[in-house]
Amino acid sequence: MYKIVKKQVLNPTVTLMSIEAPYVSRKALAGQFIILRVDEEGERIPLTIAGYDRKAGTVDIIFQVVGGTTEKLNHKEEGEYIQDFVGPLGKASELEGLKKVCVVGGGVGNAIAYPIVKALHEQGTEVTSIVGFKSKNLVILEEEFKAASDKMILCTDDGSYGEKGMVTEPLKKLLESGEKFDQVITIGPIVMMKFVTKTVQPFGIPMIVSMSPIMVDGTGMCGGCRLTVGGETKFACVDGPDFDGYQVDFDEAIGRGTMYKDFELKKREETCNLFAKEVK
Repeated sequence: MYKIVKKQVLNPTVTLMSIEAPYVSRKALAGQFIILRVDEEGERIPLTIAGYDRKAGTVDIIFQVVGGTTEKLNHKEEGEYIQDFVGPLGKASELEGLKKVCVVGGGVGNAIAYPIVKALHEQGTEVTSIVGFKSKNLVILEEEFKAASDKMILCTDDGSYGEKGMVTEPLKKLLESGEKFDQVITIGPIVMMKFVTKTVQPFGIPMIVSMSPIMVDGTGMCGGCRLTVGGETKFACVDGPDFDGYQVDFDEAIGRGTMYKDFELKKREETCNLFAKEVK
């Protein structure tokens, strides 16, 4: 059992939790993930490591409430426990030697982008962060990004905060103005990463995308997280989650990513109804 030592609501649909997991925190690195179960009957879900404190023995996770499991997890409070917390899994992001990097995050994907920005900053890399959200009330980790970035651009789709528009717009302006980066890293919805990659491609800058598709076992055995990269089948849980963006078949990944959308909505509704009955 793993204790929830901190719970913080970041916006109406996104929550941060710090989990007491000393063995995981001891080895965790930016870009890796964990797999958890809320209880003995629960399903396994992957969540990217959003931060860690080796001294305190804690690991941070940030999740969006979209299905039954995240709904159930969100009902847990500080001092309560979750059943399983396995990791760190996946390959850590390869950041060594990078001098100047642009990190582009979208929505809850910014929870994954932040630890990479922080790791780059701590190793002395010059970091430009472009972070996008649908609207002001969904913004997360703004101060954290500012503290770890040499330059930060915040966008909202509706213009309610920061610059109005998609993250690709300020990115294109920077590249057209002559900004040179050793690498662009993007993390967020698959559609967003597809168009960030298309924006960067004409400039010939190395492009890394973080793919977090459906995962079950986290060891490459189930095949649930398979992707086509450079014409070959890869498994995000063991070969990634970071891949060369120019090699990823985004259209295939988009199709696979929406396969269980209706199922997730149904399970979340069922979970909400169960909690409502318990309250009564």
